[in-house]
Amino acid sequence: MHRRHLLTAAGGAAVALALPGCATTTTPKARVVVIGGGFGGATAAKYIRQWAPEMEVVLVEREAAFVSCPLSNLVLGGSEKIENLTTGYDTLQKKYGVRVVRDEATAIDAGKKEVRLARGDTLRYDRLIVSPGVDFQFDQVPGLQTAEARNQVLHAWKAGPQTVALRRQLEALPDGGVYALHIPKAPYRCPPGPYERAAQVAHYFKQHKPRAKVLVLDANPDITSKKALFLKAWNELYPGIVEYKPNSELLRVDAANRTIELQFETVRAGVLNVVPPQQAGRIAQTAGLITANNKWCGVNFQTFESTVAPGIHVLGDATLSAPGMPKSGFMANNHAKVAADAVIALIQGRAVNPEPIIANTCYSFVSDTDVVHVASVHKWNTEQKTLVPVAGAGGLSPQSNPLEGQYAKSWAKNIWADALL
Repeated sequence: MHRRHLLTAAGGAAVALALPGCATTTTPKARVVVIGGGFGGATAAKYIRQWAPEMEVVLVEREAAFVSCPLSNLVLGGSEKIENLTTGYDTLQKKYGVRVVRDEATAIDAGKKEVRLARGDTLRYDRLIVSPGVDFQFDQVPGLQTAEARNQVLHAWKAGPQTVALRRQLEALPDGGVYALHIPKAPYRCPPGPYERAAQVAHYFKQHKPRAKVLVLDANPDITSKKALFLKAWNELYPGIVEYKPNSELLRVDAANRTIELQFETVRAGVLNVVPPQQAGRIAQTAGLITANNKWCGVNFQTFESTVAPGIHVLGDATLSAPGMPKSGFMANNHAKVAADAVIALIQGRAVNPEPIIANTCYSFVSDTDVVHVASVHKWNTEQKTLVPVAGAGGLSPQSNPLEGQYAKSWAKNIWADALL
């Protein structure tokens, strides 16, 4: 580049003139790349643009639209449509100036600060946010290694086409048939989600197939969340329909015969719904961000920066959870705001917030209208160097009720808007 200078006669000040064909030197915008457009990634992208509009934000997402896992069990129960849980990314682009790239991140070069995409492009970044959600460990479920088997025995643990397909399987089940749900050992995405699913399927059966049964096969020794509330709902709303079996360790699935071999018995069902064990999404694995149990990514909860990769922040379900912290959409949304604030501060050379506080609320529909919730607040603890639950904050519903059903649907609309609209 060439720059010509003109000294003004009066003050002797130097003035740079951009002449035709010449480029002026400018400082490039700081760029934040975000991988994953779910509750964590979309929220982080939006808030960085809101709080620091001078920064460039690029969101990499392989799907055309976001589909909410919260409320998706209602599709199985028949009181909701998948279309109503779907939100596009147009507003992020048009209103907030987030550049959305529909592609899949396949590799991260932390040294060069680059993300490689499936279609061949490379994205440079100053800070990287990785919010990949979970992938499934099908290798831990003998019998589900092939695509053919997985098309017959669905998990529907990522809302979308499998949710709709599982609903069709339930509709095709004869009255008097059995729906069997297998739950993996914790931790997994949305601790109360499987038990809510059992209630929703039972609600559908009660209305349309009263002789059908819901069999809950739990690899855990007990219900992992809202135990008393779920048991009360199953016993009072769906007597004789829901059967719960703890310590049901899975050994093998026979998709063709719709049977599941457990440690102590073999179960056959008209609809077999197996939720596999989970781990951080694929890009976290290939980038070497996983630090614990070959599953989860360790982070500094003041900034959500990876403990093994400086400059890379990991959010949501992919993280190694802090004490008492569930893997939930609301939690990912909270992670995103702490991370967005920290990323801006680090790029601008400012100190980060030393004592972040985040919260979580998880609603569960036990019928088409009645809901129970669990809530918690988590605060940075200097001595433990992590986020810990605040004693006395949060808690459980005293009982299911329709008012909380209204709250739950309002919460869903508000958090979708907070992330994407």
